[in-house]
Amino acid sequence: MNLTAVRAIYAFEMNRMWRTLFQSLISPILSTSLYFVVFGSAIGSRIPEIEGVSYGSFIVPGLIMLSLLTQSLSNAAFGIYFPKFTGTIYELLSAPISSFEIVLGYVGAAATKSLILGAIILATASLFVELQIAHPFIMLLFLVLTALTFSLLGFIIGIWADSFEKLQIVPLLVITPLVFLGGSFYSVNMLPPIWQTVTFFNPVLYLVSGFRWSFYEVADVDVSISLAVITLFLVSCISIVWWIFKTGYQVKQ
Repeated sequence: MNLTAVRAIYAFEMNRMWRTLFQSLISPILSTSLYFVVFGSAIGSRIPEIEGVSYGSFIVPGLIMLSLLTQSLSNAAFGIYFPKFTGTIYELLSAPISSFEIVLGYVGAAATKSLILGAIILATASLFVELQIAHPFIMLLFLVLTALTFSLLGFIIGIWADSFEKLQIVPLLVITPLVFLGGSFYSVNMLPPIWQTVTFFNPVLYLVSGFRWSFYEVADVDVSISLAVITLFLVSCISIVWWIFKTGYQVKQ
């Protein structure tokens, strides 16, 4: 494995985070703080507890997932799209580096940035509400799997997109609504039966539910099912990336 090339891609992408510090870190943290003020204080005063957990604490896993999913997608998508836009991707493809090493560098950097952001948001949340993490290793597992999976999905979107507008379509019009409708700010048990059935078709529900279980042992779906869903999604993304480099779709065309 060409570790020097992987480190070069990884370091370049990580340095971009520090060059755009406000957009990469400060802006998501401010947004999360506003969520706590609006949802935690205004709505939380009317909903004291959900399944024995205070409402402010209950929404923390959902807020972390919201930021983790959107930032993983955006970081990875922009990271690979920019070389396509400038034409430098052809230099990358002609270099002595395999497709696996290219993906490892870009996806690894995007996932790392998302995990850093998730840790900062978790620390920020502890300033607003009382947190408890019943299963820290399960929590970390969900964080890593989610960051890797959605960074891979972002990489796929960056390859597919042929304009900056397309980079925003999936995060804004697909992922964000799915997160809001996936039990991030409420329990599925609070919904009417027909909407409960509809919500179970939302894949984000399984991520948020499993992640919340690692905090409070409260979940809408069994944690083993949540792990199975995120693992299946990860394998699917890996398969699509493999197909992209095998066929040269939007890369060598």
